[in-house]
Amino acid sequence: MNDDAPTSSTAAREAENVRDRYARRDGARDANRYSLSDPYALAVWQERQRKMLRMLAEKGLRDLGALDVLDLGCGSGGNLLDLLRLGVAPDRLQGIELLAERAEAARAVLPASCSIWNADALTLDIPAQSQDVIVLFTVFSSILSDTVQQQIADQAWRWLRPGGVVLWHDFVYDNPRNPDVRAVPLTRVRALFPEAHVRSERITLAPPLGRAACRMSPALYPLLNAIPLLRTHVLCTLAKPL
Repeated sequence: MNDDAPTSSTAAREAENVRDRYARRDGARDANRYSLSDPYALAVWQERQRKMLRMLAEKGLRDLGALDVLDLGCGSGGNLLDLLRLGVAPDRLQGIELLAERAEAARAVLPASCSIWNADALTLDIPAQSQDVIVLFTVFSSILSDTVQQQIADQAWRWLRPGGVVLWHDFVYDNPRNPDVRAVPLTRVRALFPEAHVRSERITLAPPLGRAACRMSPALYPLLNAIPLLRTHVLCTLAKPL
């Protein structure tokens, strides 16, 4: 863990580092690997959607059209499109994305009434307690500064209404082939959000195994994923007390 001091320069430096990491990653990644036409990507997405909806319903958040939702680290808008399909109203849906090209891609596929901010989340003046759901999907694993992780967690918590939830999804094992990311175990999630009521579930069959299995038959995904030790991610609702 890093022990950098909580300064604005630390946050600015980490934001620039994140931009550099994503530029390297985007240059090397195979976009088709993450397309829903890929059997493994489709199985992962379907599993996450089902469990996400169930966990939100458990918190009483069933009518998504009545909620204000913010996706922090929205990328090119994939999660925002999912949320629209699930019933979130476009004018109650916002996304924040640090990388300009990804923010532009999100704007290109989303309704104009959906607000997309190309900004560092720490610089935005969003009203406190204005959001019912804040989505944090594979965001913190790309932030290598402990201090900046905590600053962003505090910011998200400030924006969340009492009774609302942070919807969290990230991986819990380090990838030795990718030094630009690091795992975020559940103990770290709890430390970042110490006031939250946490409901968590391990999901997602390990990517190398899952991709190999799905090439043989997509039916192998649920069979192998039934073994908890083979799941690499955690999905959480982090509820803010009333």
